[in-house]
Amino acid sequence: MIGIQSKWRYLFMFLGIQLVVMALLSREGYQKRVSYFIRIFRKPDTTGLSGRNHTAAGIAGGDVYANLSHLSKTHGHGDAMPYCPKTSPLIGGPIHVSFPSGLTLAEVQRKNPLVVRGGRYRPPDCEARHRTAIIIPHRHREHHLKFLLYYLHPFLQRQQLNYGIYVIHQAGNYTFNRAKLMNVGFREAMKEEDWNCLFFHDVDLIPEDDRNTYVCDSNPKHAAIAMDKFGYKLPYKMYFGGVSALTPLHYLKMNGFPNNYWGWGGEDDDIGVRVTLGGMYITRPSVKVGRYKMIKHKLDKGNDVNPKRFNMLAKTRQTWKSDGMNTAEYETISRQYMPLYTNITVNIGTEAGLHPPPPPPAKAAVKEPAQVPAKGPAKPPAKLKEGHAEKKSTLKDR
Repeated sequence: MIGIQSKWRYLFMFLGIQLVVMALLSREGYQKRVSYFIRIFRKPDTTGLSGRNHTAAGIAGGDVYANLSHLSKTHGHGDAMPYCPKTSPLIGGPIHVSFPSGLTLAEVQRKNPLVVRGGRYRPPDCEARHRTAIIIPHRHREHHLKFLLYYLHPFLQRQQLNYGIYVIHQAGNYTFNRAKLMNVGFREAMKEEDWNCLFFHDVDLIPEDDRNTYVCDSNPKHAAIAMDKFGYKLPYKMYFGGVSALTPLHYLKMNGFPNNYWGWGGEDDDIGVRVTLGGMYITRPSVKVGRYKMIKHKLDKGNDVNPKRFNMLAKTRQTWKSDGMNTAEYETISRQYMPLYTNITVNIGTEAGLHPPPPPPAKAAVKEPAQVPAKGPAKPPAKLKEGHAEKKSTLKDR
């Protein structure tokens, strides 16, 4: 009898527990409770993606291409298309960045079927609100360029921008001049389209969050506020290097960029000073959003540290109006419309100018007359012609 009562007691307890669980699940907050219990039993996330924003549908593990496959490959008719939303629904937040070996430009092209000749793109289903040109100073960095293009194209497409990518290639082997190439890039890009924003982008920096929108602000914008090489912190307040954005009006106000910084260093700080001298200030995204990963590399050949940079920086207030977009001289050697970008190769000259004068010819060494030993008068050659002997004697008589 006692055994039967114990069984009934356990049965009632089991049914009671079931009723309590059903009551909890039926309440409005059941989803939160289910999520809580799932987190208890789930293994910790070791991929480093748990804190990422997954607001856009279809994002899987921070893949920059994850939510672009459904875009139509046919463009609508311009007048019939609505404007794109102010905030793109394709933006997904942090992006996983790695540099796999074996990547080719052909693979990048295959993954970006909507990018047309010259590296141009516009959203297929809406009219873009912003037109952005990307200017990349370049020489002998093809390995880095393919990684930048791999990430940058989908990054910009997720922001629903009308964009074009311009690679400005310095011809020759003279010392590299990043700032002058950016002056060239501005002028050449504006020849093709009335861009309302221009991003000046180092080839070795990959953006890690697509909430860092490539559109201009009311003042010059420094986008690369947090690089991994600086511990994802701003190295100093006036730093303006890596990736920056200007409208055409901003560019004109600051007289563009300096042309006389040959080699590594100094031009970024000069540009930062120009922003202030032009009556503007630097804007930046948050540290969480303006994150970039740098492709590790050694200092490039032909881009040695500029030993004159500090002396030049000290004179920026005196030189910024006479050295800039108004004095940028160059020659366009070629313009190639590649599948993923427009390549513009230019001659920007040297420190001596666009066409420096040739060096003066070396002076020929003057030979001193041979010393004749003083042993009396030299005897004439035995076979000397008679006429020659008479002439020589005549000169002696004079």
